[in-house]
Amino acid sequence: MELNLKIAGQGDKAKIINLPEKVFGSEFKEDLIHQVVVAYLAGARAGTRGQKSRSEVSGSGRKPWKQKGTGQARSGAFRSPIWRKGGVTFAAKPQSYTQKVNKKMYKGAMRSILSELLRKGRITLVEDFAVTSNKTQEAVKKLKDLGLKEALIISQGIDNNLYLATRNLYRVGVCDAKAIDPESLVRFPAIVLTVPALKQIEEMLG
Repeated sequence: MELNLKIAGQGDKAKIINLPEKVFGSEFKEDLIHQVVVAYLAGARAGTRGQKSRSEVSGSGRKPWKQKGTGQARSGAFRSPIWRKGGVTFAAKPQSYTQKVNKKMYKGAMRSILSELLRKGRITLVEDFAVTSNKTQEAVKKLKDLGLKEALIISQGIDNNLYLATRNLYRVGVCDAKAIDPESLVRFPAIVLTVPALKQIEEMLG
């Protein structure tokens, strides 16, 4: 099976790029994609919440008053959770939410996502997507010429002008080919892929 993708923005003389079937001809595996995307989002959670238990809050550990004879309810410590400034009963602690996903599963999910995006016509291949200035209008015009309004632009390295020109655009992102992730590929409605970035992706997933 031969997979081809035409370079956009060059009219009838546009060059056609042959795509490797191993990367862009994979079967759509929804369960695998879901597992990898969930694991990716879970790994992005900070998990830095923290509270102090009764053993960690400051204060004396002695008994506030004697057990009997005062007319007050018995109490064993100043740091009791039911007291003001006392410790928390089930104190939250920093934790990691990462889920294990091996390299074979991750690469398989990425191939499946890219293949499905290609089948649905959501990948636009361009020779280059550079801007001469950091003005947003220039980036908007380049996207409009491709018939796009919202897209993830994947290039070989992140150009500073391109980043500044697109950072205020709604649902427009810029990503280095080496840093692509499953969540971004799924989230954006269209992918703008430069030829050099395509070659990098082929090397990584091939």
